[in-house]
Amino acid sequence: MSDYEQENGHQEGEGKRRTVHPIWLDEFEFDFDKEEQEQHRSHEGDKDREKEETKVHLSTFSIPMAGRRKRSERGQQKPEPVPIPEHIDDYIDLLEQEVGYKKSFDVVVREMTFADKKTALFFMNGFGKDVILQDVLKRLTYLQADDLNTHALESFLVNYIPAVQVVKESDWNTMMTNVLAGASAFYVDGEKEVLLIDAKSFPARGPEEPTLERVVRGSRDGFVETLMTNVTLVRRRLRDKNLRYEIMRVGERTQTDVCIAYIDDIVDKELVESIRDKIQQVKLDGLPLADKQLEEATVKRGWSPFPLVRYSERPDTVASHLLEGNVAVFVDTTPSVMILPTTFFDHIQHAEENRQAPFIGTYLRWVRFIGIFASLFLLPIWFLYALDPGLKPAGLEFLGAEKAGRLPLVVQFLMAELGIDLLRMAAVHTPTPLATAMSLISAILIGDIAVSTGLFINEVILYMAIAGIGMFATPSYELGLANRIVRLVLIVAVATFKVPGLVLASAGIIIMLVMERSFNRPYMWPFIPFDAKGLWNIILRPPVLHNRTRPNLLKPQQRDKMPSGNNGGTH
Repeated sequence: MSDYEQENGHQEGEGKRRTVHPIWLDEFEFDFDKEEQEQHRSHEGDKDREKEETKVHLSTFSIPMAGRRKRSERGQQKPEPVPIPEHIDDYIDLLEQEVGYKKSFDVVVREMTFADKKTALFFMNGFGKDVILQDVLKRLTYLQADDLNTHALESFLVNYIPAVQVVKESDWNTMMTNVLAGASAFYVDGEKEVLLIDAKSFPARGPEEPTLERVVRGSRDGFVETLMTNVTLVRRRLRDKNLRYEIMRVGERTQTDVCIAYIDDIVDKELVESIRDKIQQVKLDGLPLADKQLEEATVKRGWSPFPLVRYSERPDTVASHLLEGNVAVFVDTTPSVMILPTTFFDHIQHAEENRQAPFIGTYLRWVRFIGIFASLFLLPIWFLYALDPGLKPAGLEFLGAEKAGRLPLVVQFLMAELGIDLLRMAAVHTPTPLATAMSLISAILIGDIAVSTGLFINEVILYMAIAGIGMFATPSYELGLANRIVRLVLIVAVATFKVPGLVLASAGIIIMLVMERSFNRPYMWPFIPFDAKGLWNIILRPPVLHNRTRPNLLKPQQRDKMPSGNNGGTH
């Protein structure tokens, strides 16, 4: 409530929002940069003082300035704090108006009297931890009037509330945001502040192994939908005093918690500032879809199908990237963590490669590379040979269609692609006990009948199956979908222009990948720009003690991974 309202006692009818009256000031002090101040002084003799004499309109919650603010303050001005009512009746009435107390069943206000002081405990049912709140109330029941001094709230804070995290808060909006996030507000009649008690208890499931990042050897825990659990899983693996967790809230209505994680003495500080600024500039009603909406609001990808952010649900994967110099972004209510920046080659590596011996890890990596390459180019190249048999090299005369189907080959390919996508979506929405039966139906009935009736030929089904396996072998789900779009573009280009179409389409896709950037880092590093050591570490899975430096791409403060004075037993 503004000072004007408090002095005049202005209040509208019950249930209506209070009217905010403007205030007119005769003088307002503007803040200029040093350069602007020098320019201002140089023109003082030629200009009058109209700006100082002009009335400036101020609102209680927003202050539009006619003058220019400091660059660091532009776009970051916060609304003026709203005081908390001193009388408990006004406090309860305001809760009814603002948060729907007595209308929303999950809004709880417990009014009690301790030591002749009226109090109110305000929290959201389902978020409050009953054990902690009961201990607090039980302790307060033993208070007598003589136990409190003139500063009752301070006495409650220092002496009588047995909770670990308790802070004082004088801003109404901040109190509401914290209570809606799970805290409990303890109000004392006659005080202008409340005590915020951190007694959160969110509905949450236990950590489970991620479905998309399974490994044969390794940990079985994965991220969940609770932010505190996720950051704790990473902290458990990184007991580093330089690990930093910066928390902020995004969304005008959802007030979603977003956490930026990095290792302070490794990460590039400019990268952290860039990510922090982009998140702070997000202006949305909320993030109900969590990390994906935050990605779209911060990463300007346009219509490119390729993922510029890497997602992971494994704490060990996130911890290893933090040690490399990456930044991880946690968003509450989602089990996925964004790893920034990323490259194309980050999306085709899997945690299983680092859980095996270097030779076996390299073998698995190459098998995966071959599968991804086959999923992209096997179908278009076979289609090209089928259209123009004269292009077949010696020894590959057997490639091509033995007989023509009732449908053109390009139509068969497009229908098969759409059919696989349809089956994939159906598998997502099919209950687990029925998924196996659906797979048998799709593999035996649909495929066999389509070939028997002559709609499809055997070669199309075979090569589509190989391409599908290669797509599912891609570690990144987002990159697998992007590669499918690339394959469709190549098939259409071959059907339209044959050899020139395949060459031009492939060149265009490579150029698009080279021009992509993830937080000002080249997307095709270390291929373009070329980095021999970085490319070698992608081609081969190096032993741990041989991989001694961090990637140049991340511009880390410390290039050497090994602690000083420790040779790691490499000699």
